[in-house]
Amino acid sequence: MLAGAILDSSGTRILLARRARPVELAGLWELPGGKAEVGETDEEALRRELAEELGIAVGVEFELRDQVVLSDELVLIARWARVIAGEPTAREHQAVRWVDAEELSTLCDEGRLVPADTVWVPELVARLRRA
Repeated sequence: MLAGAILDSSGTRILLARRARPVELAGLWELPGGKAEVGETDEEALRRELAEELGIAVGVEFELRDQVVLSDELVLIARWARVIAGEPTAREHQAVRWVDAEELSTLCDEGRLVPADTVWVPELVARLRRA
């Protein structure tokens, strides 16, 4: 599984999407992304998923440091990305929003992020603050 840490043009905000499902995650914010199809590279899968779910084209950059093991067969990775075309629209989510470092920290502290994504919050916040 892949997640995109999508930076805005200034590099000071990151895009989050509010989950619509499954029930146990509905309403929580996440780094948008999805699953790779057979034969896709991580980069190809992330581009496709973000185009389908948010209507944006992205330039995919390097991988964030940590990986999250979700099960024996499923590992979640995140890659930095930037929007190169389109405006993010919630097609499969309840909403999308740009957040800065402080907002991201607050959402995490309040338990409003998908638990699997919280491992990346320190790295995300550090990058946003350096911009």
